[in-house]
Amino acid sequence: MIPSQPTTPAAKIQATTHPAPIIGLRDFIEQLRNNNELYIIKRTTDPRFEISSVLSLRKTGPAQFFENVTGHSMPVIGNVFNSRARFAQSLGIPANALASHCMNALTNPIKPVLVDTAPVQAHVKTTDIDLMAALPVPHWFEREAAPYITAGVIIAKDPATGKRNVSIARLRLEGGNRIMAGIAKNHHLYRLADKALARGHDLEIAVVIGNDAALLLGSQMYMALGDDEYDIAGGLQGSPVELVRCKTVDLEVPAHAEIVLEGTLSPGELIDEGPVSEFPGFYVNYGAGIGGAITCITHRENPVFQAILPGYAPEHCILGAIAIEAGLAFQMQKTIPCVTRVVVTDGGMGRLHAVIAMHQPRAGEGKRAILLAMGLVNLLKHVVVVEDDIDPENPQDVEWSLAARFRGQEDLVVIEGVKADRCDPIHEGLTVTKIGMVATTHPGDGAKDSRSEFCTPPHDIFNRVRDALDQY
Repeated sequence: MIPSQPTTPAAKIQATTHPAPIIGLRDFIEQLRNNNELYIIKRTTDPRFEISSVLSLRKTGPAQFFENVTGHSMPVIGNVFNSRARFAQSLGIPANALASHCMNALTNPIKPVLVDTAPVQAHVKTTDIDLMAALPVPHWFEREAAPYITAGVIIAKDPATGKRNVSIARLRLEGGNRIMAGIAKNHHLYRLADKALARGHDLEIAVVIGNDAALLLGSQMYMALGDDEYDIAGGLQGSPVELVRCKTVDLEVPAHAEIVLEGTLSPGELIDEGPVSEFPGFYVNYGAGIGGAITCITHRENPVFQAILPGYAPEHCILGAIAIEAGLAFQMQKTIPCVTRVVVTDGGMGRLHAVIAMHQPRAGEGKRAILLAMGLVNLLKHVVVVEDDIDPENPQDVEWSLAARFRGQEDLVVIEGVKADRCDPIHEGLTVTKIGMVATTHPGDGAKDSRSEFCTPPHDIFNRVRDALDQY
């Protein structure tokens, strides 16, 4: 908890210098292999519940590469990005720079570029499409009705404006070339499908499978409808995302992906989904999803099928958490400049709990930050505010701050009957009670001999020893 160096608001969105990031999933797979971070499973594994069992039992640590999948020649990889450090590694940055790097990408987006040819279109199939035969899509959990594509980045365009949207939604295989998309009604993709329905036509989509960290994270950033997430992915990788035009739909997809499915969503065709896994770790029943069809498959030579274990699993939760916390910090700093960091916690399922770090907040600013965060991100229902001498990623440091600085009679915020997201596991009528706790020093607490001042050696000596610690 002793700060290694002062943290100031002026330092929070500086560009990060770093080696070139990994562009394309297969190059990152090779790096993982060279670093002994890839566990190769040679035993024949059934996509029906066996892949999900292995990924669940090895949810942290090395990525899992299934070389031999029952009924398929295509391998499956999962647990690729199951830690913040793994995302940082793929982006070519230190693990402790991930937050500032994501915020820098929001501040300095880079527009994509079009290329004429692409590895992802080495093979093209437009007839006799049977998705279950073509792709080793895992059947994840017992009560789910069919296999789900969980790592497919979906590209669509606004039927009215032509502006692009890049997002992820779960896609269930319905047999043959048919799919069902499970999309929340407030998500941009659902709104685009509604626009297509009002105009009397289907919505063209492309589903991109086998993606690098930049595209996955970019697809999850909280953007305004009409903003292009490809720009953020470019900012994350430090160079334009190379796109190629699809073969059968008016969309553009990353040239270095593994597989692309081209087709349409039919918003007038609703299909009951039944129970489906969600990030809290249990089943929910959302009702009907949107039907659709895939009419073209393109892929690289020897493609790899990427899967993300759904439910309460590290890769699923962390992917959303990194994007939420970056977007939230970016927005909060516009109103409260002393916000230095936001962490959406693993224990809060990567969605529901956040820790906000602030630099020397004035009286009342902690509560203001709590209210602002909950207003900006509907999912949040438990927010702790700490000062930036605390590591918000370290649960022990946060708990220390609560024990040492939180005064329950004045630092507790309880708001009953607040609108909740449908994903919240304990909402009643889509409302929940939201709680905030301000665990910061109070004005005057920082005086010499205060109980809130850390006991430290002189900072110049401490920093000198820290930098040469291996010599002691």
